[in-house]
Amino acid sequence: MVLSAYLKKIVEDTIQKHSQELRTISLEIHDHPEQGNQEFIAFKLLTEYMEKHGFKVTRGVVGLETAFIAEYSNGKNGRRIGFCSEYDALPNIGHGCGHNLIAVQGVACALAVKTLLEKNLISGSVTLFGTPAEESTCSKITLVKENVVQDRVDFAMMLHPSAVDAVFSKTLALDQVVIEFFGKASHAGASPWEGINALDALMQGFDNVAMLRQQTLPTNRIHGIIKHGGNSANVIPDHASAHFFVRALTRTELSNLKSKLENCFKAAAIATGCTVKFTWAPQGQIDDLFNNEIFGLRYIEYMKEKGVDIPLTIPEDAGVMASTDMGNISYAVPSLHPIYSIGSKAFNHTAEFTAAAGTLVAHEKAMTSAVCLAMTAVDASLDSAFFEQAVESFKKGKQHNEVFIDWVQKIHFENKVDGKGKLITFCYLHTLFY
Repeated sequence: MVLSAYLKKIVEDTIQKHSQELRTISLEIHDHPEQGNQEFIAFKLLTEYMEKHGFKVTRGVVGLETAFIAEYSNGKNGRRIGFCSEYDALPNIGHGCGHNLIAVQGVACALAVKTLLEKNLISGSVTLFGTPAEESTCSKITLVKENVVQDRVDFAMMLHPSAVDAVFSKTLALDQVVIEFFGKASHAGASPWEGINALDALMQGFDNVAMLRQQTLPTNRIHGIIKHGGNSANVIPDHASAHFFVRALTRTELSNLKSKLENCFKAAAIATGCTVKFTWAPQGQIDDLFNNEIFGLRYIEYMKEKGVDIPLTIPEDAGVMASTDMGNISYAVPSLHPIYSIGSKAFNHTAEFTAAAGTLVAHEKAMTSAVCLAMTAVDASLDSAFFEQAVESFKKGKQHNEVFIDWVQKIHFENKVDGKGKLITFCYLHTLFY
């Protein structure tokens, strides 16, 4: 069931009614960029606005100072709808990932659903999750670990600005680790044989990783830097450290890759006589994102009504592979995370994208996609058959992530010729930016 014209109008009118106020909030966040867990201006703007509009707001959720939950229920049994807002900025370039837009899109969707709940046109509740630090400590991981999401909503949705419009994006699972070697210092000229060289061990580990890459899947990523290699060239280093990111197509494959990475450095420790220590990200790993295809296809329908044609897949050269903590929510409840063009060819995490994220064009496109996302959520609330299809798809995808991949490959993995005669290979992989 696609929404009636009456319900669509309420959703659209509600978001349009608040659009100018939301633009003001978006620009305040854009012009005062704050890095992860320090988003105090954005946090205040968003929580006060939600309270002003009748939501029950809980601040400092699960010990995260700038996380919040804004909830509204009409007291009737029904679907529990969830949306997410992000509002952290990047070092040096500010809102180069457009989180100022994500912040107000979540608010817009929540307000639209609340209006329908108030009119008793749907039953249940709506929750907006304020999720700080997507670019760093990834608060959604903690919200899922603490069952904050699963205990409150039946499904979750959010939007992300980009250079293109797409729905079935696939981001990589990610974890990061600090690797430390401990050896024994000695004079590098007088008695090097007395030393145990921690830097040699670290460099051997890097060499092992370089050889490992040939035997890993093309979708895997291993990248690292040396953090510390000693204090003096005249002393055998007794301590050396590196920082690595590890990415894979699924969280299962990520676990395998992490073990192989550790073995590379354990072997180096044995070879050099050092000891090695691994410190993985304390919050846990970022899971790969798998968008719910049932929700996604409906969102595409609504965007098409707005004059935006979204391909079911995207060119494999449309971006680089990256990660988002929305992946963790996508394993907790059925989820949708479309990306949308803000009218600029600039890629995320650039100064050019920062500038584009503050334009009126970007705001208008953000509000259009928010209307379509809210409509999709309302469909899931009203149409039980539609929602059950989405749940079934979620269960299959969670147990066998390949089901999603096979579905896309079988129908859409193909070569096509565009209007200019250029051959384009379409692929199920795409990116967000972390």
